[in-house]
Amino acid sequence: MRLFRIVFLLLACAAMAFAQSEPTQNQQPKTSPTAEPVRPKSFNLDAMDRTVQPCQDFYKFACGGWQATHPIPPDQTRWGSFDMLREYNRAVSRQILEKAAAKKKYTDANEQKIGDYYATCMDQDATNAKGLKPAEKYLKEIDGMKDTKDLARVLADLHHQGIGGLFSYFPRPELHNASLTGTWADQGGMALGNKDFYTKTDPKSVKIREQYVEHIGNMLKLAGTPEAQAKTQAQQIMDIEMKLANAAMTPTERRDTTKLDHWTKLSDFEAMAPSFDWNVYFAGTPKVAELNVGNPGFFTALDSTIKSIPLDQWKAYLKWHLIHSQADSLPVAFGDENFNFYGKVLGGAQQRLPLWNRCMQSTDADLGEALGQYYVQVAFGGNAKERMLQLVHNIETAMEQDINALDWMTPETKPKALAKLHAVMNKIGYPDKWRDYSKLKIVRGDALGNSLRANEFEHNRVFAKVNGPVDKSEWGMTPPTVNAYYNPPENNINFPAGILQPPFFDNSVDDAVNYGAIGVVIGHELTHGFDDSGARFDGNGNLQNWWSPTDKAEFEKRTSCIADQYSQYSPIEGVNLNGRLTLGENAADNGGAHLATMALRTAENGQEPAEKDGFTADQRFWIGFAQVWCENVRPERSRTMALSDPHSPGQFRVKGVVSNSAEFQKAFGCKAGDPMVRENSCHVW
Repeated sequence: MRLFRIVFLLLACAAMAFAQSEPTQNQQPKTSPTAEPVRPKSFNLDAMDRTVQPCQDFYKFACGGWQATHPIPPDQTRWGSFDMLREYNRAVSRQILEKAAAKKKYTDANEQKIGDYYATCMDQDATNAKGLKPAEKYLKEIDGMKDTKDLARVLADLHHQGIGGLFSYFPRPELHNASLTGTWADQGGMALGNKDFYTKTDPKSVKIREQYVEHIGNMLKLAGTPEAQAKTQAQQIMDIEMKLANAAMTPTERRDTTKLDHWTKLSDFEAMAPSFDWNVYFAGTPKVAELNVGNPGFFTALDSTIKSIPLDQWKAYLKWHLIHSQADSLPVAFGDENFNFYGKVLGGAQQRLPLWNRCMQSTDADLGEALGQYYVQVAFGGNAKERMLQLVHNIETAMEQDINALDWMTPETKPKALAKLHAVMNKIGYPDKWRDYSKLKIVRGDALGNSLRANEFEHNRVFAKVNGPVDKSEWGMTPPTVNAYYNPPENNINFPAGILQPPFFDNSVDDAVNYGAIGVVIGHELTHGFDDSGARFDGNGNLQNWWSPTDKAEFEKRTSCIADQYSQYSPIEGVNLNGRLTLGENAADNGGAHLATMALRTAENGQEPAEKDGFTADQRFWIGFAQVWCENVRPERSRTMALSDPHSPGQFRVKGVVSNSAEFQKAFGCKAGDPMVRENSCHVW
């Protein structure tokens, strides 16, 4: 299932089994006493460093105390307010799951599923005792391949189980008819990450690739491949992935959806890579006459790769992707080795997350809306949803006022922008209709089987939508998730209950703090509908240019200012941010802050709130904004993020915004020449 959720966010069977009423003793989860969740604070005075002047370094002023007293835990690669809330939500979910796992009889099918799934994940002794036996079916299928027709058949089977390889194929709203679900074929098959990880030639990148090859070899050895053979196969796998990477587009290139717009007849697509048996591959999916091909050049290159690589090397490649994708459902040595590379080398973490934490995440990934029903009952009550809707309404009103007042948008374009804004759908907290998991069979004691069946369930669920209408009520994130998103093809903004907690949202604090924290996030997500990527879609979610040439030129001039600004920021020595990769998020941060300040004025209704804790309402707004991004980050994680993350690090999200904001500078009395005042500030919205 994780594969389909990732695809959704980037742009992002069998009959029901009855619950086991009497789990045997060795199936009981092994747990440590559950600690009481520690909830983060909103507007934390202790987080501040009053020795720093806000106009000199506002991030240190708002977060310096927090940074000094919150070292990164050994099992984390980054530790911040965001992460603290995430861990709080996981601890709340842990209590739910341990209660469900301890039950001997179930009256609710969803409770049985999350309880048995979590209990099985926690019982690592049982998983270790089974070894690779649960994976034998797939390993034998790979080893039994005779030719490239078998390659297509086996790859299709693996893709149905949520296991990656070679390319990606998934359902998605059609780019020019967003009400209809079509399919996409796109680049994929690179377990190291995006193209830049394979092609950059600096010494650190070269070293990481060497460590990656060593990691592949270690995983193959754990799967029973002799050491010398594993070493050879690891390099061969890397050679395949390098060929795929060389044909792939960079993350920055992929920000421009028009470069991914290639509506193609199925026969023409199949002709791009005739060496692959597409009839065999598509046999188990709904028939389509046309599809979108995200990167046609990738499939042309794939054809020559298939012809040039011997079958035995493809077997090793598919075996690697199988054990890589399911490392946490295999004996513990696989998960440990997976962490040694992805956690330590790429992230800098010193130790793995506790088992309960990993099992909670797996349960959330595969049964997120079953778990989510219980989560919202304990974590999202009162009038929180109503207050959030009022916040959203006020910020949408502010955006309408802002669009009307823009001096760079032409009179012909403004009505189109307003029409898109008025068409935005708001989804708050959790789905109106919960997902039906009745066709998903969860068996206590079958860790790998549970994971693969969950993946297959999700594959069947989403592919059943192909050629049918898009359901805009569905969510791409689970309720406990600490995040939010704007979905361009659906033109909606989504705020899971998980982020509607302190320090982002607190029903007990004043409006100024909430507008500075969650209010900026709301404005951020709304602005995504009008950033360099979202603005390519109209109010119905169709990829369509609704800008005049004059609007486009003025818009690009302003966004180029932001791209140049953030490209000057360096999270670690020798590495600068990619201002083009992070452009959408940075523009949304700046726009969101501006809209939230406007909306706060509406909420205040002309009244100046009294000072609180020694700060005016305007100052509390900006401190509330900054403190959601307090964090410490390991150098390894900083480097990885700079290469692949479209978001800037917390300190630059704060400094970049406030240095452009006249509202901030007025609130703290900053003057020209102060570090938090840019001489040539950047503004889009």
